[in-house]
Amino acid sequence: MVTEKKVGRIERFLKKADRAIDEGIKRADEALDDAVEFGGMAANQAKKTSKELRNRAIKEKAEITTKGIKKINESIAAVKQATIKTSEELATLEKLGELRKAGILTEKEFQEKKKKILSRI
Repeated sequence: MVTEKKVGRIERFLKKADRAIDEGIKRADEALDDAVEFGGMAANQAKKTSKELRNRAIKEKAEITTKGIKKINESIAAVKQATIKTSEELATLEKLGELRKAGILTEKEFQEKKKKILSRI
C-alpha cells in the first residue's frame, strides 16, 4: 500500500520536476530569442558590409575604366604622333634623295643625313 507520506513525496517530486522542466523550457526560449536577435544583427551587418563592398567595387571599376580610357587615348595619340613624325622623316629623306640626284648633295652627305633620319624612325 502506498502511504500518504509516499504520495506527498511523489507529488512534491513531480511538482519539482515540472518546475525544472518549465525553467529549462524558459531558458531554451530565452536562448533561442537571443540567437534569433543575434542572427538578425549579423544578417544586417552582412547586408551593410555587402553594400559597402559593392559601392566600393563600382567606384573602383569607374576609376579603372577612366584610367584605362586615358591610357588608350594617350597610346593612340603617341602612335599618331609617331606616324606623323615617320611620314615627315620619310618625306625629308625623299627630298634629300632628290637633292642628291640634282647634284646639290654628295653621296657622302646624303648617306650621313639618311643614317641620321633612319635612326630617329
